Amino acid sequence: MFQSISSWWSPTPTPTPTPTPAPALKEKYDPTDPKMNPLNPQGLKPCCACPETKSSRDACFLQNGNEEGKCAEVLKKHVECMRGLGFDI
Repeated sequence: MFQSISSWWSPTPTPTPTPTPAPALKEKYDPTDPKMNPLNPQGLKPCCACPETKSSRDACFLQNGNEEGKCAEVLKKHVECMRGLGFDI
């Protein structure tokens, strides 16, 4: 009954906009998902990938500490192995 009455204090109602569907969000890249990353068909997580280079890297750092350049070659091999499996390091 009073829907068509308006005054200075109540503005004319505006039509409610209809919500538009949100665009489909792209899935975040997951290097452990074999469907997204063919370089890692086993779906290895970073903690379990490249165990040989990881253990030699850890041993080098335990033996030499954080001394400049002592473990650079071992670290480089480990990074190459991780990148070879599709991890962004």
